[in-house]
Amino acid sequence: MKRLLALLPLLLATGCAQIAPGATPADPVDAATLGLVASPVQWPAADWWQRYEDPQLNRLVEQAVAGSPSLLAAQARVAQANAAAAQARTDLLPSVTGNYGLTRQRYSGNYIYPPPLGGSVGTDNRLALDFSYEIDFWGKHRAEHEAALSRVQSAEAEARAAHNLLASAVVRSYLNLQNAFAQQQVIADTVRQREDVAQLTRDRQAAGLDTQVEVKQAESALAAAKVEAVQVQTRLAVGRNQLAALAGGGPELARGIQAAALRRLPLAVPDTLPIELLGHRPDVVAARWRAEAARKDIQSARAAFYPNVNLSAFLGFASLSTGNLLNAGSRMAGIGPAISLPIFEGGRLNAALAGRRAESDLAVADYNDTVLTAVHQVADAVDALRLLGDESQAQTQARAAVEEAYALARDRYRSGLGNYLSVLIAQDGVLQQRRQETDLRLRGYQLDADLAYALGGGYAPDAS
Repeated sequence: MKRLLALLPLLLATGCAQIAPGATPADPVDAATLGLVASPVQWPAADWWQRYEDPQLNRLVEQAVAGSPSLLAAQARVAQANAAAAQARTDLLPSVTGNYGLTRQRYSGNYIYPPPLGGSVGTDNRLALDFSYEIDFWGKHRAEHEAALSRVQSAEAEARAAHNLLASAVVRSYLNLQNAFAQQQVIADTVRQREDVAQLTRDRQAAGLDTQVEVKQAESALAAAKVEAVQVQTRLAVGRNQLAALAGGGPELARGIQAAALRRLPLAVPDTLPIELLGHRPDVVAARWRAEAARKDIQSARAAFYPNVNLSAFLGFASLSTGNLLNAGSRMAGIGPAISLPIFEGGRLNAALAGRRAESDLAVADYNDTVLTAVHQVADAVDALRLLGDESQAQTQARAAVEEAYALARDRYRSGLGNYLSVLIAQDGVLQQRRQETDLRLRGYQLDADLAYALGGGYAPDAS
């Protein structure tokens, strides 16, 4: 044993396989190159949708989060990652097992057993505690455990990302439904408006001022508006069904949703893109932990090139009969190292290492892509919100102008100074501008929701 232990350093130094050099590993993206700066920003709360002060929306989001299959699957993945981490930790600890074995056999008279044992029948008994411990000289199991812990962090961040995605989808679907309600009111006003003009045209035709052509044109415009009213009803039905599906229920769940007067929000837009974005986006955090796990996997794969030392020991009783198994003379004990030296593996270890390196590069590339997507989403929402005020002002002026044009055309037509074509053109302009104004008003809420999601949706990353 002493001579073996004396040779151990030499064996460890010379008994390792040759590690093939790899390509230059991929680097994570530098935040400074993306224009991110350290700046204070008001992060959205975890329940950011509640600032819209809409009980209907709050209830739908709560129901969606409570019963979503995707969130249940995400939680299952977190539990799975925790179990894998616990299993990886066991490789860092000694293993002790209690064993009892009984074998009834006839011993060969022409083998190693001397008489009178040779040629007889006996019972081989062994009752012992077996101890095993792999000495982690090169950090293989430590790296595997750290990789598993990183995957736990990644799974937890992915679960929050799924939560944010679901909440954002419910909010956007709800806002689209509210836009359909608002469009329904616009179309209803348009139908009444065109009914008045159609009746005016019939009166003019009866007075000999118009022909049947103008009457049919007015009736056609009225019918077209009624068709749009039916189309809006279809949008409402589809929107309700979509919300019900997101909330995890049947069509009856969203059938009672009514039009809501959303409170106008103060548009607080960040002046710069904060560098804290990289830590407040759960998808970015998850990608970073996956890259960290892949880096630890490389360390584990490199450690496989070096000798493996396993210390084993046993303590217990052994006898050739059951009756004297627990006698003092049956006691046994032993200890010794087991060393394996990877000398020639046919390229297996280098292939495994190359695979780990490739997985790490893929994880870093995925992280970089996630960071770029996050930065672009925030930039798009910020720029759109910044310009929304100017767009709203221009839209208000456009609607006021077309409303005045329609009023003048209708008055001239009523007094016999204009023609129906001018009224029809003005009617179409009024409908278009009212619909655009309605879309623009709801778009402000949608952009606000987009910004809340892009900023992480209230995600508070773990301090680790």
